[in-house]
Amino acid sequence: MTTFKTTIVYILAAFFFAAGIMHFVHVDSFVAIVPPLFPLPKLIVWVTGVMELIMAVMILCPHYRANVGVILSLYLLAVLPANIYMAVAEIGFGDIVTSQGALWFRVFLQFPLIALILWATRPAKS
Repeated sequence: MTTFKTTIVYILAAFFFAAGIMHFVHVDSFVAIVPPLFPLPKLIVWVTGVMELIMAVMILCPHYRANVGVILSLYLLAVLPANIYMAVAEIGFGDIVTSQGALWFRVFLQFPLIALILWATRPAKS
């Protein structure tokens, strides 16, 4: 794996670790973006926080990296409804007032992020 790819993996790990921690620090902000049709929003926030923490650590393990990249990408697709709901309902994060354009841009960013994860975690061809 190239140094650049390794750097990206470490950045992704730090990002998802921090995001996972935020699920426990700002529970109410995350609960607010869980679409109303989902039951037990607080439990969903805690479970997704734990998942992000686990994946952040596991992505650092070269043996598991490719599998974690796929799982993390599927995870991002699974939480996409929350990001879309956040944009549709114009929900800022906590006290941060965000424009609807910025919220939709956040939805759009999920797809380049997924592509980056898949690229960075794909094993080098021998």
